[in-house]
Amino acid sequence: MNTKTLMYILKRILLAVVTVWVVITVTFFVMHAVPGGPFVGEKAVTEAVMKAMEAKYGLDKPLSAQYLTYLKDITKFDFGPSLKQRGRTVNNIIFDGMKTSVKLGVLAALIALAFGVVFGAIAALRRNKLVDRIIMIITTAFVSMPSFIMGTLLLLVFSSKLGIFPANGAEKNGLVLPVITLSLYPMAYITRLTRSSMLEVLGQDYIRTAKAKGVSGVKIIFGHALKNSLIPVITYFGPMLAYIVTGSLVVEQIFAVPGIGRAFVNSITGRDYPLVMGTTIVLATLIVIMNLVGDVMYKIVDPRITLD
Repeated sequence: MNTKTLMYILKRILLAVVTVWVVITVTFFVMHAVPGGPFVGEKAVTEAVMKAMEAKYGLDKPLSAQYLTYLKDITKFDFGPSLKQRGRTVNNIIFDGMKTSVKLGVLAALIALAFGVVFGAIAALRRNKLVDRIIMIITTAFVSMPSFIMGTLLLLVFSSKLGIFPANGAEKNGLVLPVITLSLYPMAYITRLTRSSMLEVLGQDYIRTAKAKGVSGVKIIFGHALKNSLIPVITYFGPMLAYIVTGSLVVEQIFAVPGIGRAFVNSITGRDYPLVMGTTIVLATLIVIMNLVGDVMYKIVDPRITLD
């Protein structure tokens, strides 16, 4: 690894750290600017008890002091205790939820990548043919349709009507429909991305030269065209994985998946400040890291890329 590449990576890491700090700061002050409090509305909570609870969790201190304390705890990867799920820490809640969400996201991403590349290559090789048009129509529909609509349709057809898969994501085979729901949009996007990229590569001079030299069609497609056309897909894969994991909030609610999405939604409605902030920071950090990995992989796959 040369000095220029190392400096680029270090600069990207520094930018990632600053981005995460901005997310932490904005989330902290926005959450504390919301009217009311985490203990408002609880039954049998007198004013004296509420003040005691606020003192217990440090909510009676000035906002600036709370912010500095929170930053100090985060450097130790300690997001504090949950204000609603008493006896549990935010770290434990996030870890338990992320185990399911990451599993869901990785499966959806791998399915989207595999089928997207295959369908994109087929569409490019059969350009303007019936197969190409069918693939483009289907992918356009998947790209245009929100995940909550697709999830609801799958739930109605395969769970309510046919009874093939359970409606509860916590049951056996309960992740099948959520995985399909999450994979359809990125699969369609990768299909269109692969198709356009491969068509561009197939029109390059070196492809025509290879054909003129008598290189076999299989070698041209898999050894040159497909390999070079996957560069944009590789760049997209990192952010896509982060998008799937963070974008599963609605899908997890639809299929009752016990992931980080449900915990996040419940924390918002319950004004569980530490859990809201901890989840937001973890998800934002995941997106930043995946974008960083994508940028670095782009340079590794295509050394011709100029680093700024």
